[in-house]
Amino acid sequence: MQTITPQFLTIPGIYNSDAGHWQTRWEALFPNATRVQQRDWDHPVCSEWVATLEQAVQQQTQPVILIAHSLGCLTLAHWAAQTQQTIQGALLVSVPDPQGVNFPKDAKGYEHTPLQTLPFKSIVVCSTNDPYGSEVHMQHCAKAWGSEFVTIGDYGHINASSGLGDWQQGQVLLAKLV
Repeated sequence: MQTITPQFLTIPGIYNSDAGHWQTRWEALFPNATRVQQRDWDHPVCSEWVATLEQAVQQQTQPVILIAHSLGCLTLAHWAAQTQQTIQGALLVSVPDPQGVNFPKDAKGYEHTPLQTLPFKSIVVCSTNDPYGSEVHMQHCAKAWGSEFVTIGDYGHINASSGLGDWQQGQVLLAKLV
């Protein structure tokens, strides 16, 4: 029996993921990983980002696993609340709090986070010292979404500055969705 390899779609947050970010490194590691390319990384509009994600998922011929970081997680939640597409699963890393003091003012349309149960397997990953979303906030989202909740310790916003390289622990979590 032949195994079908899922397509990984990475969904970066505002300002995109730079060369040292684990999402970018995973795209280099996994030939089945591609980035959802937004028109404007610096001034995100939720409806536009959701439409771009919808189009990216529609174009896939293999089962899809979404790999979201930061604002990409909120984009994924808004997308899941309105799409008719089905996916295999999602890894949501560093879910920001749109009501938090550090939430980017340039992000429009993200004021309210959809909190419906996600219709696919999902894992929310949290750092205990993320400046954009508290552990309590991320745990609340994970519970509402029906997601497994994983705390990895003090790694800030789980980005390039966290020094995670290829982020092996994240790859183990991703494998649970495959």
